[in-house]
Amino acid sequence: MKAMLIIALLASCCVMLTHTPFPFVIPRGFPPPVYPFEKNPVTRAGFELGRKLFYDGKLSIDGNFPCASCHQQFAAFATYEHRLSHGYNNQFSYRNAPALFNLAWQKEFHWDGGISNLEVQPLAPMLDPHEMAESLGHVISKLKQDKQYPALFNKAFGSPGINSQRILRALTQFTVSLVSANSKYDKVQRGEAVFTQYEKPGYEIFQQKCAACHKEPLFTDLSYRNTGLAADSTLKDYGRMRITGRKEDSLKFRVPSLRNVYLTFPYGHDGRFATLSDVLDHYSRGVTQSATLDTSLRKGIPLSDNDKFYLIQFLGTLTDTSFVNNPLFKDPGMANSNP
Repeated sequence: MKAMLIIALLASCCVMLTHTPFPFVIPRGFPPPVYPFEKNPVTRAGFELGRKLFYDGKLSIDGNFPCASCHQQFAAFATYEHRLSHGYNNQFSYRNAPALFNLAWQKEFHWDGGISNLEVQPLAPMLDPHEMAESLGHVISKLKQDKQYPALFNKAFGSPGINSQRILRALTQFTVSLVSANSKYDKVQRGEAVFTQYEKPGYEIFQQKCAACHKEPLFTDLSYRNTGLAADSTLKDYGRMRITGRKEDSLKFRVPSLRNVYLTFPYGHDGRFATLSDVLDHYSRGVTQSATLDTSLRKGIPLSDNDKFYLIQFLGTLTDTSFVNNPLFKDPGMANSNP
């Protein structure tokens, strides 16, 4: 009887360890997240498994292109300096890799909103022949052959079985936890810091001329807009129209968040702008007129050189150094990940 009781207690402890929650904290001033956590609760074990998978080259055909190859933490999980995502066999995709953070507040993903479920999103790069070039069956086979993974899946999900649903849910538990909300801007909003004499006027200009699309606190309204970028003659990317098939969506792309914008260059869906100055020059004097151009940009955005200077100073306050240096998000094989 005593032995049975001990076994029952040990089993109970294992279940508790497996399901240790990993609290998702909504930052002050943020709206409620839209991700359905009740369908895929984030646990410590699930988060750690997802993080390991995110950094593991086994998810790509040749082992050289983990998720982290295009989503680097020091670049706010965007791709440092590369205009287009790159992958297997020295190939390039036709878009710039978007930064990964605050995904819990998004219902759609990619520049064109072509993915409507965060748990499905990893399939796009994983199966793309220009990126990770893998198949789910081969990924599952490689993970099953790895001595570490059955135990990790057991810890995260209660049994050692490895399947596509568990892989995708674990990856999501990691990526949905990538929250960036501790920049200087956030500290100013919380009364913990003040803007400098250059940042304050930049914030005022931002509120007047940029905030309609880059809505606080996410710094995006998550809409799709034609911002006056002519289609690249080689890439021929017409954005949202590729998903909806509607001419009204031609050249419309997701409004990106400006959080960590100092770190996520080059800019634009195809990375055509090398610097923030280039972006501001586009809006002030480079907008291409077309039938689907956003009505707010018919005359561009008038910006003086002083306006641009102050705006860039303010945008620097959106850099969240605690996010890009957070040990919880680092490659577990490269650094101690304990908080």
